[in-house]
Formats: sequence, structure tokens, C-alpha cells
Amino acid sequence: MASGLLLSAWGKNVPPLGNHGIDKAIALFDDAASASELITDFIQGIDKNGYLAIMAYVDRQTDHRLNDLRNIIATKFHKSVTFGWGPRFLHSTGQFHKGGQPNGSFLQITAHSDKDYVVPGEVFTFKSLCMAQAIGDYKTLSGRGLRTLRLHLMDREAGITQLLEIAKKL
Repeated sequence: MASGLLLSAWGKNVPPLGNHGIDKAIALFDDAASASELITDFIQGIDKNGYLAIMAYVDRQTDHRLNDLRNIIATKFHKSVTFGWGPRFLHSTGQFHKGGQPNGSFLQITAHSDKDYVVPGEVFTFKSLCMAQAIGDYKTLSGRGLRTLRLHLMDREAGITQLLEIAKKL
């Protein structure tokens, strides 16, 4: 429902990100000196009996390297880490995130896209729909008091490289 409200408000235009800062290719939505500091604090704050869910609202074919993030973090921190390509995971593991045990930490990754498509019969575009689903999911998770971190890749390739470099140094 949250995404429907956002789409009604936005129409065809996704509003400005509302980020707090930018570190190289990554927009940050929490106060931190760098993406590395923000990610490190978030990962270290995962409950000892908890898990990390990486929710990537990006193109699973062109941005496939992002999936490496799961293995890097799982190996370094000996934590259960799931990875889902958004928005497709919303009706499967996404339901578990919201209704399961409240021991998950949720890393949401969105990205800038130059591509957009008309959704026949709607006032919004495909890019607006995907972003509304991502932000709606983020608001729902954080609204339930679950640990969430949102990052936005301003440049997809450079942002993925930056995330992987940060993860390897954790």
C-alpha cells in the first residue's frame, strides 16, 4: 500500500532522493562521514542471532556483480545473509522480512537509471513504480522498528565497485 500512495503523489516524476550526503558514487540517507563508516556500523550492529537481508532494486543482469556482496559479508562476519533482486522478492522473502522474527537487518540498494518505460494505462512510469516499491518497502520495514539502511548508487558500475571494495575491507 505504501508504494501506491507514493505513486499517487509522484505521478511520472520521482522526487529528489532526500539523501544526507554523497560519498563518491553512493548517496547516503543517514548521517556518516563516509559510506564505509555507515556500512561498517550497520554490519557490526547485526544482532548476534540475526541475519542480513540485502535487497537490491537494480538490474539483475547488468548489475550481477552486486550479488558478490552477500558472499563477502557472510564469510567475513559468519552471519546468515540473504540476497534478493527487487522488486521480485517482495512476494516471497519480502513477506518473511515483514512478518517473520524481528531479528533481521535490511540493506536496501537502489540505483539511478537512465532507462524508463511507459506503463500502459497508468500515469506513472516503470522507473517510478520500481522506486516507489523500494521506498515503500523501506518505510514499512523501518516503520516496524526493524534495522534498515538505504544506499543509492548514483553511478551503477562505480557504486557497485565501491560497495564491493568497502565490503572486502570490513
